[in-house]
Amino acid sequence: MKDYVQVPAAELEKPYELTSTGASPTLLCLRVCCCCSALRPRYKRLVDNIFPEDPKDGLVKADMEKLTFYAVSAPEKLDRIGSYLAERLSRDVVRHRTGYVLIAMEALDQLLMACHSQSIKPFVESFLHMVAKLLESGEPKLQVLGTNSFVKFANIEEDTPSYHRRYDFFVSRFSAMCHSYHSDPETRTEIRIAGIRGIQGVVRKTVNDELRATIWEPQHMDKIVPSLLFNMQKLEEVDSRIGPPPSPSAADKDENPAVLAENCFRELLGRASFGNMNNAVRPVFAQYSHHVIQEILGHLDARKKDSPRVRAGIIQVLLEAVAIAAKGSIGPTVLEVFNTLLKHLRLSVEFEANDLQGGSVGNANLNTSSKDSDEKIVQNAIIQTIGFFGSNLPDYQRSEIMMFIMGKVPVFGTSTHTLDISQLGDLGTRRIQIMLLRSLLMVTSGYKAKTIVTALPGSFLDPLLSPSLMEDYELRQLVLEVMHNLMDRHDNRAKLRGIRIIPDVADLKIKREKICRQDTSFMKKNGQQLYRHIYLGCKEEDNVQKNYELLYTSLALITIELANEEVVIDLIRLAIALQDSAIINEDNLPMFHRCGIMALVAAYLNFVSQMIAVPAFCQHVSKVIEIRTMEAPYFLPEHIFRDKCMLPKSLEKHDKNLYFLTNKIAESLGGSGYSVERLSVPYVPQVTDEDRLSRRKSIVDTVSIQVDILPNSIPSDDVVSNTEEITFEALKKAIDTSGMEEQEKEKRRLVIEKFQKAPFEEIAAQCESKANLLHDRLAQILELTIRPPPSPSGTLTITSGHAQYQSVPVYEMKFPDLCVY
Repeated sequence: MKDYVQVPAAELEKPYELTSTGASPTLLCLRVCCCCSALRPRYKRLVDNIFPEDPKDGLVKADMEKLTFYAVSAPEKLDRIGSYLAERLSRDVVRHRTGYVLIAMEALDQLLMACHSQSIKPFVESFLHMVAKLLESGEPKLQVLGTNSFVKFANIEEDTPSYHRRYDFFVSRFSAMCHSYHSDPETRTEIRIAGIRGIQGVVRKTVNDELRATIWEPQHMDKIVPSLLFNMQKLEEVDSRIGPPPSPSAADKDENPAVLAENCFRELLGRASFGNMNNAVRPVFAQYSHHVIQEILGHLDARKKDSPRVRAGIIQVLLEAVAIAAKGSIGPTVLEVFNTLLKHLRLSVEFEANDLQGGSVGNANLNTSSKDSDEKIVQNAIIQTIGFFGSNLPDYQRSEIMMFIMGKVPVFGTSTHTLDISQLGDLGTRRIQIMLLRSLLMVTSGYKAKTIVTALPGSFLDPLLSPSLMEDYELRQLVLEVMHNLMDRHDNRAKLRGIRIIPDVADLKIKREKICRQDTSFMKKNGQQLYRHIYLGCKEEDNVQKNYELLYTSLALITIELANEEVVIDLIRLAIALQDSAIINEDNLPMFHRCGIMALVAAYLNFVSQMIAVPAFCQHVSKVIEIRTMEAPYFLPEHIFRDKCMLPKSLEKHDKNLYFLTNKIAESLGGSGYSVERLSVPYVPQVTDEDRLSRRKSIVDTVSIQVDILPNSIPSDDVVSNTEEITFEALKKAIDTSGMEEQEKEKRRLVIEKFQKAPFEEIAAQCESKANLLHDRLAQILELTIRPPPSPSGTLTITSGHAQYQSVPVYEMKFPDLCVY
């Protein structure tokens, strides 16, 4: 039955206007209500009677006692009483009739405390529904009222638990109240206290029952624990952003959010079992991860001279903490972590180098070997921590860390790196280079950039491809693997693993997209630098099979990710140049390396011919591979990289059908619309500034070598006369210039052809190298000729970074003749 509006007593005292029936409308309404009230259920009449006409009068206690007695006597009516009270409360909340809301909640509390039978469970559902209504309202007073009622309910011990009941809403709502930012300080504190007490009620209601473990689920702990930690801080620190702290009367010792939150957190951890402790403690690390990491780093700094096992254990603890903190880290904290780890990596390498240099024979060698292995444990732990931390960072932070680590890599002849390697020596420097590149490899794993310019900016690519990082085969492997991580944006590298002749590339299901304009610009600017690195990497004497596999993968990834028609032509020119270098062998490479280069070229040309799908090109490549299979299997990767492969004694006597011919390739590509003019121009790697600074033999040395021998540097007995007898034939040869003219014409023709067909990047690179050489020579001449005159007061010199003045006595100074008299 529906509820009817009660008529106040004041309405009965008003004069009535008679209608045609002789009675007033109000009186008729009262008579109808009196007649119908007897037909309403008794529980509704009892509930209606507890509400006074004026809400200021409060709960009608006499009628409340009747309702309580009725509920205890007829517990099966509890659910209906609760539903009806919930209906009235919902209506009063919407109409903002706060007085009646307070009366309804007081009645609910009394009924809840008086009834403990089995029938209370349906009543609890109505009760929790009404509490949720109050918590959802925007009135702080109603929120506190609902929380107080929930706390009273939480202290009631039920005979049998209700497993279907969940408290997800209350966890979320109470946690939100703990973070209240109400404009009024006292109200803000009151709401936060209510939220903490609500969380405490949820914990008490749920943790006692072992079968109901939903409160320990991570989605709940991630809300409860941060809310408690937030309030455990001092109120002055928390509220300084939004206003003055509350007055002492609003937050005394018993009602202080910090004290209350601490007690609640202690109770939570005290009730946690061993299996649930992880979920309760993990949000603590997530909330204060930066402080934890800073403390661990400080502890590592304090123990930097301890044994390797101790330092490795500290780093392992740091790894576990970093696993939680990585995704929420901020810039300064991230850089501090990496800077400290790289510093300890350098210290570990330095300790290892000192042990190797200071080792002696006998038992000392055993101790040195043990320390060496222990230091490797420390280094591997540091690299694992760096890689794990970096791989969990957002992409924008990971790119910064990549630049940060690359800036630490020592590069010979330059001072761009910021890591102190003065005490390491050559062996230690090589070791730190390998360690840093391994760290960089882990950081770049899984990194995906939309454009290659974002992944490989010039400030990162230049030091990565530095000749200083080509001294060792392991260094070259790490550099190529880092490039693969950054180039492979469509996860094709696993399909290209291992160098081999692929019968049908379509079976690999290569994923690729159309080359964007940014990638095309990148190749125009940096393509020659990539080609050069691959070209020189193929000609290293210490290459192993893995090096050739990674070089093949590099060529394939460039073809997939960055190649347009122009780049394809450049890559084919590069492959033909590698084939020619293996045949001519100007670098005196062993036969295995020469055959390895030939196998690499065969595998790549087979791949690129199928990728661009030019039938004539594919036919030429397939024919050469078929002839090699029968006559020269050592030119194919499946044979040369197999154990006990028979190697030829020379390559000069082989038939030209075993080689890939430029004219055949040009003819096949030209018929398909490719611009093949540049195929006739041999590929020559560009010269960089670091080639003249690095320790290794550079291209400058192979192209042009000038040796100046001072006469006084050779003993007089060994000096060979360099004079030539002047005869008539010698004069005739000197006068006859016809041969010289032919040579000049041929030279001029080659220069013109080069400028007409060679790529602009090659021409610019060679012109730049000549300009740099000229600039260096001028600088040397000016340094020798333009010097300040000597001064008795001294000349400023810089030794080991310190300025010193070296005075010259007057009697030792040399003056020009015009100045002496």
